[in-house]
Amino acid sequence: MERWLRQPKNKKNNSIKVKILSTGEKVHLIQRRQLDKEPQRHFIGVVDAYEEGIVRVTGHVYTVDTGTFRFFRRPESRTRIISAASGEVLINVLPPSVDLDKIVYKQEKKWLRISDGSAWHLDISESGWT
Repeated sequence: MERWLRQPKNKKNNSIKVKILSTGEKVHLIQRRQLDKEPQRHFIGVVDAYEEGIVRVTGHVYTVDTGTFRFFRRPESRTRIISAASGEVLINVLPPSVDLDKIVYKQEKKWLRISDGSAWHLDISESGWT
């Protein structure tokens, strides 16, 4: 079931519908760290369902190897239930053309980005990666 966010269209209180997340959309999730030394965890997958701020997504966990500071994909597929409104997870919606099986993390200078090997990439560093 799709959910829509109503936003004001004009002063007459007419509204337009804005889609939040849809089944089949590809997403990249970043879990906020609670502690400074906690390893970064990301999740990349496909939305199975979305209802009232709750997302069911199936995909793979990506985590940092603390010895090499490189992200690696855990081999097993997982299904997660995530609150999109909790503030604990940042959600990036990926283009439909992205091949999730080919996602790799690359460090370019001080920036961290993900790519599937095509011309597409997503910079995920808001400041330099150290």
